[in-house]
Order: sequence, then C-alpha cells, then structure tokens
Amino acid sequence: MEKETATTYEPKKNTEIRVFESPDEISTDLAEYISQISEISVKERGYFAIALSGGPLVSFLGKLCEAPYNKTLDWSKWYIFWSDERAVAKNHAESNYKLIKERFLAKVPILNGHVYSINDNATVEDAATDYEFVIRQLVKVRTIGVSESTDCPKFDLILLDMGSDGHVASLFPGHPALELKDDWVTYITDSPQPPPERITFTLPVINSASNIAIVAIGDDKAETVHLAVSDGAEGGHHDAPASLPARMVQPTDGKLVWFLDKAAAAALEAKRDAAASYEHREY
Repeated sequence: MEKETATTYEPKKNTEIRVFESPDEISTDLAEYISQISEISVKERGYFAIALSGGPLVSFLGKLCEAPYNKTLDWSKWYIFWSDERAVAKNHAESNYKLIKERFLAKVPILNGHVYSINDNATVEDAATDYEFVIRQLVKVRTIGVSESTDCPKFDLILLDMGSDGHVASLFPGHPALELKDDWVTYITDSPQPPPERITFTLPVINSASNIAIVAIGDDKAETVHLAVSDGAEGGHHDAPASLPARMVQPTDGKLVWFLDKAAAAALEAKRDAAASYEHREY
C-alpha cells in the first residue's frame, strides 16, 4: 500500500481526504484506520470509545469482523455508542441499533455491557436526556475522555455517513439543532427524512472527538462534498451554505478524515487546479 500525492485541493485544517477506486477499498482502509485508533486509545487510556451511525455506513465495517482484526483487536476494551438514532423500537427495520447489531456487533466479541444503545421505551425527549446522562456518567469515570478545550466528551472516534443533502448524524441543513452549544445530546421531531423523530449528538460533541471519519460514496454526494470541504471562497463557493452540517464538522483538537470513492470526489478532482494537495491513496 503506497500513498501517492496528487496535486489538487488543500482541505481545511486538521482534515485529510482519502479517495478510493471502490467501496471495497474504502472498507479495507477504514478497517485499518479504526484498528490503529483502537490500539492507540487502549494503550493510552485503557478504553476505546467509538460512536457509530446508521445508514450505509455499517456496510463498511465488515472487514473488522474478519481476520486479522477479529483476532487481534482488544474487543474487551471497546465501548459502543450511537451518534444518532431513530425513535423506533430496537427491532424496527429503521433502527440504527438493529442494523449495527445484526451486521457488526453480532460478529465480534464486544461485551454486551459495553454497548450503550439509546432507550427505545421513552419519549424522544426523555431518550435524549437519558443518553446524555449516561454519557456524563462515563465521562466522570473517564471511560469516555473529556475535552480540555470544550468540557465535552472526547470520543476516541466518531464515525459518520454524509447524506447527499450534507447531513451528518441527525443534524440536517438549516435545522435549529445545529445551533445548540450546551447540550451533548438532543432530539428532533421534524426530520426531513423519515422517521421524523430522532436523537442525535450535537456539533460540540462531534467536534470534540479525538478522531472523526466521514464516509461518502456516489456521484450524488460530489457537489456536497466539495461544498463541505471548501475553504472560504475557494473554487467559487463563497456562497457555500454556512449551515451545511458536514461543513460544520471541524475538530476542536482532533482530526477529521474523509473516506470518498471516485464519484463522491469528482467535484474536487475537477477543481484540482484550485490549490495545493490532499492525500490520495491508490491500491
């Protein structure tokens, strides 16, 4: 595996962009990326606290369930959280918990007591309050780290999928939830995508993580990816919407890595004469 540098676009501070030929190559690199962060976190803190989201993202976790990772990772130190959840029963087809459990958790030896799902027996408001309380308790005992800059929880890794509209977790463009500063977990009742009721991490929590990864594939994401990673007026996007959630993911002290396929990176590659370079991996 060699890294190649391609002259194209210089992303924002603390941001790396990786572009791949296929979803399978994304899965391979993402597994190694998660594995490395897990090993570092366990060595430094004794725990690995990771927050997952739903949607297509789970399809990229498959390599972690295979050799060598299924044998070499210290799964007993993993703590699983959800960056967002739909207000449906855990056995509902649209439950992020159900998706992650069936396609990832059931295939790796993570302890049941280390899996922190969102309460599906409460109202969406109470579920958000309960989840924030759980996280606050785990921060107190440092199972989850704490950001010295923001006093927010400092997850070792938050793994996100970006929608074609630029939403991440259940934070949608122009939604008031984007403005929350003090809440760690909030709820919405008017999601533009069904189901309408959802629980989600807030931006301060996402941005306080040590590591954030955003996965985006498909040509329907290309223009949104360009808007999200554009710096200021670069590329003629001086009017890029300030309330584009993916654009608002800006790590306070950590690092953001984008995992893109060629189609999602198309608008970036078309504007490679705009500026410096990003890390481009070929396999």
